[in-house]
Amino acid sequence: MTTDPYAILGVERDADADALKKAYRKLARQYHPDVNSDPGAQEKFKEVSAAYEVLSDPEKRRVYDLGGDPFGGQGAGFGQGAGFSFTDIMDAFFGGQQGSTRGPRSRQRRGQDALVRIDLELAEAAFGTTRELKVETAVVCTTCSGSGAAEGSQPVTCTTCHGRGEVQHVQRSFLGEIRTLRPCAACRGYGEIIPDPCRDCEGDGRLRDRRKVTVSIPAGVDTGTRVQLSGQGEVGPGGGPPGDLYVEIQVSPHKAYTREGLNLHRRVVIPMTAAALGTSIELPLLEDDLDTEEIEVERSVTIDVKPGTQSGAEHVLRGRGVPSLRSQARGDVVVQIEVETPTKLDARQTELLRELATLRNEESPEGRTPNAHKGLFGRVRDAFDQR
Repeated sequence: MTTDPYAILGVERDADADALKKAYRKLARQYHPDVNSDPGAQEKFKEVSAAYEVLSDPEKRRVYDLGGDPFGGQGAGFGQGAGFSFTDIMDAFFGGQQGSTRGPRSRQRRGQDALVRIDLELAEAAFGTTRELKVETAVVCTTCSGSGAAEGSQPVTCTTCHGRGEVQHVQRSFLGEIRTLRPCAACRGYGEIIPDPCRDCEGDGRLRDRRKVTVSIPAGVDTGTRVQLSGQGEVGPGGGPPGDLYVEIQVSPHKAYTREGLNLHRRVVIPMTAAALGTSIELPLLEDDLDTEEIEVERSVTIDVKPGTQSGAEHVLRGRGVPSLRSQARGDVVVQIEVETPTKLDARQTELLRELATLRNEESPEGRTPNAHKGLFGRVRDAFDQR
């Protein structure tokens, strides 16, 4: 039985690391006891593992090439339960990524996103506005500039893992010594230790502070809409890049208008006489709430109420509603007329109404049920009967 690691793995003596790993993975899959039940597979697997341990370690490989004992007289030789890397076994069976590197993790990490909520008036949400906000987030510590070390000091290499950020643990099994890599507990995997942390941020590289942020609210937002400000969120640990800031909109109720999608609805109450005789109404638009004089906008429109208008009649102002957030479209303004019946009449007003009722033969009217399915000619006849 050969003890030449090159022969065991079936590689040339000048094989590089990728060729060694490829050959090892192939043989490990072939001879692993969990896959191959052949009595000699376990022993063959140990030989393959021992051969790879020697050739994958530059120092052990150099010693072997010079004719020496790569284990320095300690531990077992080929075919005798030599140790192997559990990580390499996992790579062999689960296809570890080639070219991947292990080592210390970066102390700098991306910060978390932040969320603030603001209240807007309906006109501000409909037509857009600009707000200056005061937000409290994590910012880079100005004392240590994010390094976490006190002024005049700097991080030092961890003496436990020697800057690798991970330490090796050895466990004996029927396969031999299984070695696994774990994050170093001394430096928490960073590979460095801060012996003298910054007094202001306590070594975190950041601290909390209030700052001003200007946000432009686009036209057409509604309750629940979130505006994203990239890079305005929490600064990451170690002075890492900041996350994003999200501004969530809450629209306050309006005294006259209600919003449904892109449409605005408004109820207008007129007296009975105005509904019967017809009138004109000067209607303030939502633009009238805008407090800027820099942009000239039409702030009101005139609505003509035709004689005989009934309560519930609607006037639609096309394209005078809320602009769309994602297109050039704009909703409508829907005005609903409500006819108000007088409740307090003096003697003269009562006399005049009685006279009108007599003229219209309405002193003792009979209740009628409107026919929603009445034809065109029936509706025309009713219109003439009401004159």
